[in-house]
Amino acid sequence: MRTALLDTGAALLYLLTAGLLIAAGPQNTGQVAAAVLLLAPSLLTGMLRRRPSAALALTALAATLTAFGSMGPHGPDRLLGYLPVDLVLGLVVAVRPRRQAIAAGAAVAVVEVLAVGMLAPGAVLVPALLISVLALGTCCMAGLLVRQRRVHAVELRAQAVSEAVTAERLRIARELHDMVAHSIGVVAIQAGVGRRVIAARPDEARSALEAIENTSRETLAGLRRTLVALRRAEPGDGSPAPTGPAPGLADLDALAASLAGSGVGVEVRRTGEPRPLPADIDLSVYRIVQEALTNVVRHAGSSARATVTVEFREEELRVEVADDGRGAAVRPGKPGFGITGMYERVGLLGGRFSAGPRPEGGFRVAAEIPLTAGEPGERR
Repeated sequence: MRTALLDTGAALLYLLTAGLLIAAGPQNTGQVAAAVLLLAPSLLTGMLRRRPSAALALTALAATLTAFGSMGPHGPDRLLGYLPVDLVLGLVVAVRPRRQAIAAGAAVAVVEVLAVGMLAPGAVLVPALLISVLALGTCCMAGLLVRQRRVHAVELRAQAVSEAVTAERLRIARELHDMVAHSIGVVAIQAGVGRRVIAARPDEARSALEAIENTSRETLAGLRRTLVALRRAEPGDGSPAPTGPAPGLADLDALAASLAGSGVGVEVRRTGEPRPLPADIDLSVYRIVQEALTNVVRHAGSSARATVTVEFREEELRVEVADDGRGAAVRPGKPGFGITGMYERVGLLGGRFSAGPRPEGGFRVAAEIPLTAGEPGERR
């Protein structure tokens, strides 16, 4: 209701301005009318934003009344009063649907052509008509350009949202793959060990079952953290849920110990001066080592040994996982999801990644990840 009253008051003031121009008599030249009518649309600011089509009709009415209602000689200079109409038409083309813009442009073109025919007879008819058409076309083209920029901006925002959703889905897929693939691999190995020794060596079978239980609990906790993070994005779900810290370099020893029952010996080496890492680097390094060791368990054989080397350099962190087993049967050009996930993690951190068989036997995974020079969490 309030906006309607404001729009009505602005329309009345605009028409009052046109009436004063008409009452001015011979002093109302075309130049004066054009100047006043160019400034008067400032009264219609709210209407231009909320109801541009109505503002266009109002400015066209005021320009026509001023051109034909004023006393004194009528001439081509009175056509200058249609300049505000052309500008408002450009706004309508920019913000209104295509059909409304076409209808408004056609209506304004008819009104201005008729006005040119009446106010610019004789030799000035063609030049006046040409100027009027050029002014009308220029404003319409400007409105089209603004419209295209708005549409392009909307498309860019939609594309950015789509890319963000895709990146988040890939991140979640990597997390789930790393957690589940590692845990299922360990559980499968321990279950096989337990099945083979349950009759002859029950103590070892009991240890294997304990390892299966611990691994399963850790995996369930990790899945719960992931699902809780996803549910936080749902509207109306403000209930707090327990979450644990994400794993990192400090958990590598525990990760190596969890593989002891699989027959694969893992040694963790650290060189350089340790320092706090950004959370994304800390988690990514852990997941890379976890996936690499999972591949060792799967492909290297039960008697293989693996070495995890974490080297803190001045500007980067180097991680290497090497084993002396059979190596993974990864076909060139068709790596598994684990290799692809490690490559993606390192790429997102701006680092370098390599994976392949070692000349002396076994398999090697290496990553060099740049570190920040400032506080943890900052990125170059």
